[in-house]
Amino acid sequence: MSVEIRVPQMGESIVEATLARWIKREGDPVSAGEPIAELETDKVNMEITADQAGVLEALRFREGDTVAVNDVIAILNTASNGSAPSDTPVEEPRPAVVKTDGVAETAEVRVSPVAARMARENDIDLSAVQGSGAGGKIVQRDVQAALQARSEGRKPKVAPTVEGPVESAPVVAERVSRIPDVLAPPAELREERVRMSRRRQTIAARLKEAQNTAAMLTTFNEIDMSAVIEIRKRRRDAFKERYGVSLGFMSFFTKACVGALKAFPYLNAEIQGNEIILKRYYDIGIAVGVEDGLVVPVVRDADRKTFAEIEKEIADLATRARENKLTLSELQGGTFTITNGGVFGSLMSTPILNFPQVGILGMHKIQERPVVAGGEIVIRPMMYVALSYDHRIVDGNDAVRFLVRVKELIEDPEVLLLEG
Repeated sequence: MSVEIRVPQMGESIVEATLARWIKREGDPVSAGEPIAELETDKVNMEITADQAGVLEALRFREGDTVAVNDVIAILNTASNGSAPSDTPVEEPRPAVVKTDGVAETAEVRVSPVAARMARENDIDLSAVQGSGAGGKIVQRDVQAALQARSEGRKPKVAPTVEGPVESAPVVAERVSRIPDVLAPPAELREERVRMSRRRQTIAARLKEAQNTAAMLTTFNEIDMSAVIEIRKRRRDAFKERYGVSLGFMSFFTKACVGALKAFPYLNAEIQGNEIILKRYYDIGIAVGVEDGLVVPVVRDADRKTFAEIEKEIADLATRARENKLTLSELQGGTFTITNGGVFGSLMSTPILNFPQVGILGMHKIQERPVVAGGEIVIRPMMYVALSYDHRIVDGNDAVRFLVRVKELIEDPEVLLLEG
């Protein structure tokens, strides 16, 4: 019995995805509940699993293809219950002609539809491909191996030769001289074409939307980090022992932003049509760099959380973001965003809005610099900070005062702790 495996519902507003990779291949046995493919959406990756045990008869899409909800991506043969490949070929055997020094000989080549299509599109001679599927059938992975061998300049695995006359050495030498140049390794790779991931496509589209829609400006200031560094140094061991997590800078900046947002509520808002939605809750997005871009998991109700709770949540979200284990709900919403380019060494930048939010704070590298304090030049650990904002609803006056308020709270953490 053949069963269709379809693309499931992937979450609110997500109607299509990219088939990132096949975990299983044609001819592979599959257990019930075992993942067979990984889908990539603009927010998270997810696996498609088999509801029943069986053998994969056919794969309907290639890696990199776009698939929509309810598309049939594979056919599962449940008759063998996952114990062995089905003897029924997916496609009737078709003849392949092998020419040997003018002598035409015919051999039967069984090939799956996906493998046949890949071979046609990439000009692969199936008579020179060794099948690894049931009964020697050529399946998708075999054509992929041939493509890889060709790109690397290696000779692919070949199917067993049919019986025929033995060629003389001069004939063999003459045939080798006609091997296409494409099999030879390139002298120098000057360009490489890399598929843009769905996440990167979405990032590009949303950042361009923010630029095209918002009247975005950026204001800058600098913060003396001495007081926070001193607190962290003094309380580091006790904090770690009590709460099981390190006391970092992000909890201080999260709390400082919440305090500043309460004082300047139009930075905790968004525009919907001709209305401004002022939000009385504080869901702070924390930008996390991952392998193929940037994700912004959200710390919900940050105003109600302690420093330890914020540190634990940020550490957990960052870890699962890099492991690609975040859920859609953890990436949706958010009223304001903090991004820390300082972890990569950035000294100054202009962060771009996480649309439809109207404010984003950029942290940067802490660097010792000479400053004037009490009429004297002293060396202090300083950090440049940047606030990008939507000038459509946030005036420059409020934006500058917001950033000054963040500066005041970080430089005098006792006030921050009291207000928190």
